Amino acid sequence: MYEERFVIITGLSGAGKSEAVRAFEDLGFFCVDNLPPTLIPKFAELTAQSEGKIDKIALVVDIRSREFFDKLLTALDSLEEMGVEYEILFLEASDEVLVRRFKETRRRHPLSAEGGIIEGICEERRKLDEIRKRASRIIDTSNITPKQLRERIAGSFVRLNPKKGIDIIVVSFGFKHGIPIDADLVFDVRFLPNPHYVEALRPLTGESEAVMEYVFRSRVTGSFLHKLFDLMTFLLPQYTKEGKTQLIIGIGCTGGRHRSVAIANRLADFLTDQGYNVTVEHRDKDIPERLAE
Repeated sequence: MYEERFVIITGLSGAGKSEAVRAFEDLGFFCVDNLPPTLIPKFAELTAQSEGKIDKIALVVDIRSREFFDKLLTALDSLEEMGVEYEILFLEASDEVLVRRFKETRRRHPLSAEGGIIEGICEERRKLDEIRKRASRIIDTSNITPKQLRERIAGSFVRLNPKKGIDIIVVSFGFKHGIPIDADLVFDVRFLPNPHYVEALRPLTGESEAVMEYVFRSRVTGSFLHKLFDLMTFLLPQYTKEGKTQLIIGIGCTGGRHRSVAIANRLADFLTDQGYNVTVEHRDKDIPERLAE
């Protein structure tokens, strides 16, 4: 018996759907871009008849479909009636980032018409609100690179160990660059010893042996990790029982280069040892330092 993955990729224009579909192609998914929603049930029917030859499908459906897009909710209802299990990946970004991306590429927003870019973005958010509520995964691409988006998709849609039933993304970040808005849990580690104030360690990151040794030799760090691991051991089975399929854990220090990186890696190692499928992102690790951590 084969297991089919049926993923619908949608979201805001400029949020990274093109990059996402390339990531799915690299993962071996059969991908179709800009499929009219009215054809989705028929497509699902045809792939089911392939008897497992096409068992990983990713369809991009977005505002380019115009009048067809309003039919998406009806198409999803049809899939449920057919017994097709589907997942929705919804991509979004902040208004500021979307406006910048449209200006950089000199593209016009598909809903801007006579108005400006921001009016088109607001209208698209309104049209997509109901679809967003039904999404299985929501990824905010405002502060992540294309590489990090691909890694997050791989971590979410290629399950190395399906027994645990929950995919975990651990994100290190710097508070001065903003908290990841899609994080479910956020831990502030700015109370830990700060390598920034050691001249030899300042240019390094939390992935270097010297920085890790400096951070982890502190008793405070040891106590914190013990409590953090204990909390994760309690929480994750509860989330799994409740039906949560993805958990994003943010680990933040001031700049996102030293302490948060080291702690995020150590947490990821612990969770991997517990049998969870874990992806690690270091959002701000390579941002040049200008202010003291």
